Amino acid sequence: KQWYQRRVAITAGGAIILAKLSVIPVRRGYWGNKIGAPHTVPCKVTGKCGSVLVRLVPAPRGTGLVSAPVPKKLLSMAGFEDCYTCATGQTATLGNFAKATFAAIAKTYSYLTPDMWSPTVFTNSPYQEYTDFLAKPFVKQPKKEVKY
Repeated sequence: KQWYQRRVAITAGGAIILAKLSVIPVRRGYWGNKIGAPHTVPCKVTGKCGSVLVRLVPAPRGTGLVSAPVPKKLLSMAGFEDCYTCATGQTATLGNFAKATFAAIAKTYSYLTPDMWSPTVFTNSPYQEYTDFLAKPFVKQPKKEVKY
């Protein structure tokens, strides 16, 4: 093998490892009623890279991906069927455009919604818990003499 063939193999292996480490969970949600499978982003999310700011907005079922080709590809790979997008900045810089979209998709799990809240276990306040003890009249105990 030539020296450059070995270098290409090492570079490709590094790219594969980086791609596997960059896998993120994607949370999908509903627009309106929770009927059927989740199809859009759960809430409005924003991602930024460089000067590019990408905003993902939930869309009704059947709308499709309303976006430029770069975010449309990423959103379809993430499993979104319906989504509005809004982008500002130098979107011609495709690397930053893609990274900003990726950052917005990653934020779908960072937003805590009520359906993700853990169940709350309420306990009695000390006044309720010790109400019987507090209801008793206070009787002052006589002091005992201490002999030395």
